[in-house]
Amino acid sequence: MMMIKILLIIAIAVQTVATIYALKLVRTTKYNSVWILFIVGFSLLSVERVIQFMFVNGRPISPDTFAYLGVVISVCLSIGVVYAHKLFKYINRLNRQRQLLNKRILTAVLRTEEKSRSRFSKELHDGLGPLLSSARMSLSALAREGHSDEQREIIANTTYVIDEAIRSLREISNNLSPHVLNDFGLARGVQNFISKSAAMHDVKLRFTTNLRNERFDPDVEVIIYRVICELINNSLKHSGCTEINLSLSQNGGALSLDYSDNGRGFDPQAMMDCGMGLSNIQSRINSLGGTLDIESAKGKGMRASIRVSTRQETAVPHAADRKKRG
Repeated sequence: MMMIKILLIIAIAVQTVATIYALKLVRTTKYNSVWILFIVGFSLLSVERVIQFMFVNGRPISPDTFAYLGVVISVCLSIGVVYAHKLFKYINRLNRQRQLLNKRILTAVLRTEEKSRSRFSKELHDGLGPLLSSARMSLSALAREGHSDEQREIIANTTYVIDEAIRSLREISNNLSPHVLNDFGLARGVQNFISKSAAMHDVKLRFTTNLRNERFDPDVEVIIYRVICELINNSLKHSGCTEINLSLSQNGGALSLDYSDNGRGFDPQAMMDCGMGLSNIQSRINSLGGTLDIESAKGKGMRASIRVSTRQETAVPHAADRKKRG
């Protein structure tokens, strides 16, 4: 009998605490009806436990009292569960809206970044480029006149410096806004970048693709291109690899990128947490609603698998064909 009394006291205390906690939640959520119903239910449960405690102590209690309390408690808690389900659906809807908003913000940021890159590239190419070319032609004309050996050496050195400046300007302009990508599409843009990277590094780069002249949404093309550049640059700078394999393919409505190197490897989670290049890649893929899976370990290289749904544009002709028809 004593054990029953102790358990009843504990039950009364627990239900009282639950009632107080539900009272605090009434003003914090949209669906406050659910907490009001739980407050009533827990309060009546506490009353029922008090009546049971009195009954255990020998006080006569009508059986109808327990029946009425049980019915009211059941109704309150049952309706409360229904409202709780609506509350969870509301929270899930808010989470989806928040994720969609974050995706839109990230997409807007990336688009603004690409527009700025394109504008800077155009200003460099159309502004500074002609000035350097004019200076180069002036030096060429000056070199045809009679000069001493010392003057010819100065002109030759200056011409060399201007040629290097023009080459660097073209490279910077192309890095800011890759013209091959804009004119010929993703496959040609990636192939052009890989060819340049292979020429500057002693690393075997293998690139396979089933893409030809397909064109995709500009956001998809630019982001996938930037991700590939980031992956290759990370491998070349940090992994110490001698071999990089890259596969880019379209399967149905999805674009698949499989990447691997034989470098020293790393801890993917640690690299994500430190906010380095991998987190940037993850953000870009998230903006497209795609998936990124990275596998790596010390001494075992790394593998990256990316899947992105595509909204392929219809019948976009090859840039060279457009020029021929024009």
